[in-house]
Amino acid sequence: MRAIEQAAIEGGEVTGLDLMERAGRGVVEAVFEAWPALAQGAFRALVLCGPGNNGGDGFVVARLLAEEHGWLVDVYLYGEAEKLAPDARANYERWCAIGEVGDARSLERLLKFPGFDADQPDLDLFVDAAFGTGLSRPLPEELVAIAAALNDREEPVKGWIVAVDLPSGLCSDSGRVLGADPDAVIPADLTVTFHAEKLGHRLADGPEWCRRVAVKDIGLECPEPGVVQMVDARTLGRLGKIAGGHKYSEGHALILTGGSGKTGAARLAARGALRIGAGLVTLGVPGSAQMEVAAQISALMLRRIDGAEALAGALQDARLNALCLGPGLGVDRAGELVETALSAAHRPAVVLDADALTAFAEAPEVLFDLLHDKCVLTPHGGEFARLFPEIAARLAETPTRGPAYSKDDATRAAAERAGCVVLYKGADTVIASPLGACVVNSAHYDRAAPWLATAGSGDVLAGFITGLLARGLSPMDAAQTGAWLHVECALTFGPGLIAEDLPEQLPAVFRALGI
Repeated sequence: MRAIEQAAIEGGEVTGLDLMERAGRGVVEAVFEAWPALAQGAFRALVLCGPGNNGGDGFVVARLLAEEHGWLVDVYLYGEAEKLAPDARANYERWCAIGEVGDARSLERLLKFPGFDADQPDLDLFVDAAFGTGLSRPLPEELVAIAAALNDREEPVKGWIVAVDLPSGLCSDSGRVLGADPDAVIPADLTVTFHAEKLGHRLADGPEWCRRVAVKDIGLECPEPGVVQMVDARTLGRLGKIAGGHKYSEGHALILTGGSGKTGAARLAARGALRIGAGLVTLGVPGSAQMEVAAQISALMLRRIDGAEALAGALQDARLNALCLGPGLGVDRAGELVETALSAAHRPAVVLDADALTAFAEAPEVLFDLLHDKCVLTPHGGEFARLFPEIAARLAETPTRGPAYSKDDATRAAAERAGCVVLYKGADTVIASPLGACVVNSAHYDRAAPWLATAGSGDVLAGFITGLLARGLSPMDAAQTGAWLHVECALTFGPGLIAEDLPEQLPAVFRALGI
């Protein structure tokens, strides 16, 4: 965004002052949209401005609230006015023509949220325009005290907090808190950003601190997409059936189960693969579990597969074009089966999840030597750390400078190391290819689906991806499409969700997509 803004200014399309004015006006508009009652009268605000352009936006917000809406506004500056950049300095001086500017380093003594002190009226709005996306170091000590006061406020409170671009204390590239204190962030009830969301709004701690995000257009053109894309309905792979096709034209998926009493996870995955449109789905079952599985399935096929030799025989059928190993498979037998699957002559697409990943925890390089470009790995945090310990260790380090190492960075590094697509699970699921493509499937804000935290939901996701691979989608398309549909199914069902419910929501989701 900094590069886009600078290019627009240098190209004569707009001035820095114009952009700052638009940003400040966008913040005021977003505040009134979020809390319409605040647009109905004159209220009280405190605006905390920082030493950069984010502070300049804050001076515009203060002026607009005071001049156009009659608010009583107190403004504090963290920094030296003489050192402000030209555009921020111009808006500082415009504010000084109508009001005073206090020293933010003395704000700790004044601030007792939601009122300044017991004898003064309550504060209706606190505007954090201290650092935004420009912070590259931990929040300064003087502002940590302000963050603590705001974080300790009792609920409910009368006043609201709005952050300009990003809550001060967060890294905009990673969503991580800079510094050792995990609470050294000025919290927000609303975060207003410009043109497009940043990674920090969606990754790691970002959603917790941002609470909700409003994106305001400030008139910039963005000719090319960013390095990282957000998964949405426009980015999905093919979901409709082929006209005049048959079951094999939509692919044949094989999903291996564990032994007796351990087949549920694979059956969940298989149901997901079938519902998402795979033409055939077969469960590969050891002899000890055949009767158990046969009593549970109808549309699914069943084939006895006790070990590696039987799997190798099954994979001689070239029509079998997608394979899922891991859900409930058992760590003790997973390693040999994975090696057999990845060595198949016609190389079906392969999803490796759960036990299929854990089986290589002691020697991940053995797995990496076997993987090929039609594979998808779907680790959660623990599995990721076992497969990629050095990358996970770097991600776990306390960031002291920005830009901090992010889940996006970690997933791209893992995909390059593995040589295949990696889907790193979480509410902030990140999916990357070995060529550097990267997308984020965010289950936050209006897409928050906390009820996905239920046993078996990850198995269904593995099945979704396997089914899409069987239908011919590329590993990257299958992974991001499956992840997005997984969240949509949870949102369609709502609270009370269990894993069995997820595949059954797909017809409703498809209808909503016009399929």
